[in-house]
Amino acid sequence: MWAEILCLLWASSFITGAPVNKLRHKLLLISFDGFRWDYDRDVDTPNFDKMARDGVKAMYITPPYLTITSPSHFTLLTGRYVENHGVIHNMWFNTTTSQKKPYYQTQFVNEWWDNGTLPIWITAQRQGLKAGSLHFPGTASSYQGEVTMVREVEPILYDYKNEKAWQQNTDKVMGWFRDQDLDFVSLYFGEPDGTGHLYGPDSQQRRAMVQQIDRTVGYIRTSAEKHGLTHRLNIIFTADHGMTTVYRDGLVEEITLSKIPGFSFKDLSFHLVDFGPSGMLLPKPGRLEKVYKALKGSHPHLHVYKKEELPEHLHFARNDRILPVVLWADPGYVINGYVPLQFNKGEHGFDNQEMDMKVLFRAVGPAFRENFVVKPFETVDIYPLMCHILDIQPEVNDGRLSATQKMLVTTGEFT
Repeated sequence: MWAEILCLLWASSFITGAPVNKLRHKLLLISFDGFRWDYDRDVDTPNFDKMARDGVKAMYITPPYLTITSPSHFTLLTGRYVENHGVIHNMWFNTTTSQKKPYYQTQFVNEWWDNGTLPIWITAQRQGLKAGSLHFPGTASSYQGEVTMVREVEPILYDYKNEKAWQQNTDKVMGWFRDQDLDFVSLYFGEPDGTGHLYGPDSQQRRAMVQQIDRTVGYIRTSAEKHGLTHRLNIIFTADHGMTTVYRDGLVEEITLSKIPGFSFKDLSFHLVDFGPSGMLLPKPGRLEKVYKALKGSHPHLHVYKKEELPEHLHFARNDRILPVVLWADPGYVINGYVPLQFNKGEHGFDNQEMDMKVLFRAVGPAFRENFVVKPFETVDIYPLMCHILDIQPEVNDGRLSATQKMLVTTGEFT
């Protein structure tokens, strides 16, 4: 049927001399929070498998450090490493007052997000496209006074596991594409992150959640078809970070800063610890060296750096929001402050080179080749890919279109 419509349009233009407008590609970016790259290997996932046959699959892709939700999602939206876009943590904080806001409240702190880097929503709208977002981190904010034209922020205490709500949200987004003619939408699902934290990445509960996600992948593609979007809509499935098992039950010596000889919280003006395997410290004036020397080498699985000395691959140094001392633990360990307060069986926030932090990538639609496996790349590379599909000029970014363009159909087909 679609081929017949194209033929009629071509014939009409030939008769009248009027040019035929190319059908602009639409794009849906979907993130499943905490979906590790290998989660489809120990459970039956027929819809992910079909998607790989119909489209593109990467063995894995590498998220940015810090491998937590808000920083990683803003990298997806901007193509910038965390040190360059400035959303350095899930939590907004004030080092002068020691005030901290949790993840959900931080979504509404506008200056935390709007600090000079434009997400793809705004860039697309400035170039004549229509954009929307549902539940994606950063959706609640405005950027240089502009917001994404259609948006929905999840309510507080939202049930991220509700499969029926996932289907309703899917249909809502497909309606946006069809009825409001949106060109780009970002859609966020809060799982399997919560299940991985609570039960661990190797648990049966996590496997069951991956099966729920796989059913939703099938529902998403069916909904696109029912809304008449299959011929124009490209869908990218990815995630923000992976997950690894936390060592417990006295099997290891836990990292507890207050027990380290020579270290004292009295030497700090501010700290961010007790939030997984990563932390940041602001020593009081004149006490940087004391704090650094006390912690450096204090535990065989604790890494301690002055921020300017951080390994280059982390891209987590050149931003004033990053505190002077950065800590992270080896996989399986978390960083406690005064006493152990963390009881998750699964965690993320580790070095992004660790395989358990890698995430999935799948893509399907008229812009993508079929049954094609692409080499691993970085999540910063997704941004220039999306701009290319949408035919918009990207902002300054750290990604490389060369890392992904082999997954696209040839230029002649890409119209």
